[in-house]
Amino acid sequence: MRFLNLFLMILWKRKVAFGLGGRFSFHSSRQTRFTTRCMSSSVTEKLVPCDIKFVRQSVADVLNERFDPKEVARGNALFKLNKGKKKKKKKKPEDEVTDPSESELSEEEKEAIVNAAAERAKPFGFSEAMVTPATRPEFGDYQINAAMSLAKAVGMNPRECASMIVEGLLPKIGAIMEEPEIAGPGFINLKFKVKYLESIVTTMAKDSSGRIGIPRTSQKQKIVVDFSSPNIAKEMHVGHLRSTIIGDTLCNILDFAGHDVVRLNHVGDWGTQFGMLVEHLRDEFPAALKKETSQGVDLGDLVLLYKAAKKRFDDDKDFKTRAREGVVKLQAGNEEELAAWESLCSASRKEYQKIYDALDIKGLEERGESFYNPFLQNVIKNLEEQGLAVESKGAKAVFIEGYQNRDGTSLPLLVQKSDGGFNYATTDLAAIRHRAQISLEEGGEKADRILYVTDAGQSQHFEMVFQTAEKAGFVSEDGSVSLEHVPFGLVQGEDGKKFATRSGETVKLKDLLNEAIRIAGNDIQSRNGEETVSKNLEQVAKVVGIGAVKYADLSMSRESNYRFSYERMLSLNGNTAPYMLYSYARICGIIRKAIGEADSSAKFEWPESSNIIISHNTELQLIRNLVRLPDVLAEVEQYLYPSKMCDYLFDTSQKFNQFYENCSVNNAETSKLKASRLSLCMTTASTIKLLLNLLGIKTVERL
Repeated sequence: MRFLNLFLMILWKRKVAFGLGGRFSFHSSRQTRFTTRCMSSSVTEKLVPCDIKFVRQSVADVLNERFDPKEVARGNALFKLNKGKKKKKKKKPEDEVTDPSESELSEEEKEAIVNAAAERAKPFGFSEAMVTPATRPEFGDYQINAAMSLAKAVGMNPRECASMIVEGLLPKIGAIMEEPEIAGPGFINLKFKVKYLESIVTTMAKDSSGRIGIPRTSQKQKIVVDFSSPNIAKEMHVGHLRSTIIGDTLCNILDFAGHDVVRLNHVGDWGTQFGMLVEHLRDEFPAALKKETSQGVDLGDLVLLYKAAKKRFDDDKDFKTRAREGVVKLQAGNEEELAAWESLCSASRKEYQKIYDALDIKGLEERGESFYNPFLQNVIKNLEEQGLAVESKGAKAVFIEGYQNRDGTSLPLLVQKSDGGFNYATTDLAAIRHRAQISLEEGGEKADRILYVTDAGQSQHFEMVFQTAEKAGFVSEDGSVSLEHVPFGLVQGEDGKKFATRSGETVKLKDLLNEAIRIAGNDIQSRNGEETVSKNLEQVAKVVGIGAVKYADLSMSRESNYRFSYERMLSLNGNTAPYMLYSYARICGIIRKAIGEADSSAKFEWPESSNIIISHNTELQLIRNLVRLPDVLAEVEQYLYPSKMCDYLFDTSQKFNQFYENCSVNNAETSKLKASRLSLCMTTASTIKLLLNLLGIKTVERL
């Protein structure tokens, strides 16, 4: 190992001497521009916050300059082959037969394995850089863990390896970072310079666009987000609430990042149940079957209508026969059945829109199951031609390796029923093809990334559908199109059981939202008193109530089940929407007082921002947290967990409270310091407002 270490050191020096240090480096044009702007030390020049991507790229460049990826791969392979070789072996009885598979590899076999590993080696990237946010504030802002893994491969002490990384890193980050600190066995801690922090937060404060200095991506993608997806003639329930809230938030974040986002509502508007509903309308609402009168028919409570039709279907054999015949007529395009179906869809849309208006959901384009109906037969044909869809008990199914029933038999993905009807999987495959392959000119999306926001119970279904789509060539083999299921857990009652009314009925979504608004309004009145309650109480109560429902959902890890509690979600303590809204309103009050705005009920213009001066440790900690914003947004953009934003919001609010307790704004020692602290207040308020808005929550300046 010492020889290997010496060899690598000589190799590195030769590379530097001949100017080959950048042989394995790989900068995208975006990252090069970004690095240049981050390196600027001028306060007056507009800076871009240097996020974790910049640090990862810098470390990856250093690794490629200082270490040969092929030699590192070779060293790693040797280490694995020799692992445990020095361990003392137990003496075997003389009569025990040695298993041939346990015999040592020959030197030629080892050399072949090592050479193969070297040939497969690629330049170091973000994963090899092993850069993470610092685990504790005293460690700095970022931590590099690459030295420990590299040390084994190159036969170096981890701290020596870390020293080589630091030596190469200093010229790249020296303008914005303090000298890196090597800690413990070889961790490298990075900390932003105070001057850089002052400069970057000043840039954030002076950004009047509302983006707080965060640039849009230059790697724009077309992203389809499939969410909400209620069923026609059925009421939206809490499962639809989670899908709608999470999906809308992800769309907001991706749109803010600069991507082209398509919000699709895959409503359940097709299927066997419509034969039952159409025949019920024929008897109870005959005007719904005529095209000229169908849209004007008042169908009343759709839930009661569905229940009545279902009861007839279960109890009346003649009605059941008519219903099944009605499905065939509807799918064949019969005029009366289509008119009744359109009447049901129209009535359902009106009810859904009331929920979407209450939740402030905009830009959601309906693309129901019926839209993909013309493409289904072609999907089956394509699957059969490729040998993917096969006969199974009279139906047609796709069998994917690794999926089994409880009895050990292969689990089928049904794509066509024995009676010729189609399944959800068929529609989902047609949708993937339309979203990934069909061009914009032909009415498709030609998306780069497709997200499905549904409950976790559908995870296996989407795994099988995605694998089938890939095998069938409905998405490119090169991985240019990403299919992603975004699962979420259940909403439960406070007792941990199914969320329902006291009588066991499903909770109506509109009743749930109205109750949250009512409780929020009562709470505001009780805290402010009748005489001081603002004139816009109804509006404020709606912001707080709806915001509380959304935040309670989004602040949980989306894959977890969560217990619905009005008391917890409307509390002014802890990581809740009312607490965050109060924090924002409080900072607005501080700003209003600082500029001498007497009328607290009136809208006011924020003063012009000033340069930031750090004079106290709590200011420093608040600013260090504020400059983490690009990292937080990038993480949510990639991994799709909005709860990370809620955690960051709560942390920001806590750090602001610590700052305000220790640093007076109005009574600051100098006018420059007062202006600086006022600007810091405005930047914090802008950060809270931006993130709440991305979460789909409006803000109020007085609460």
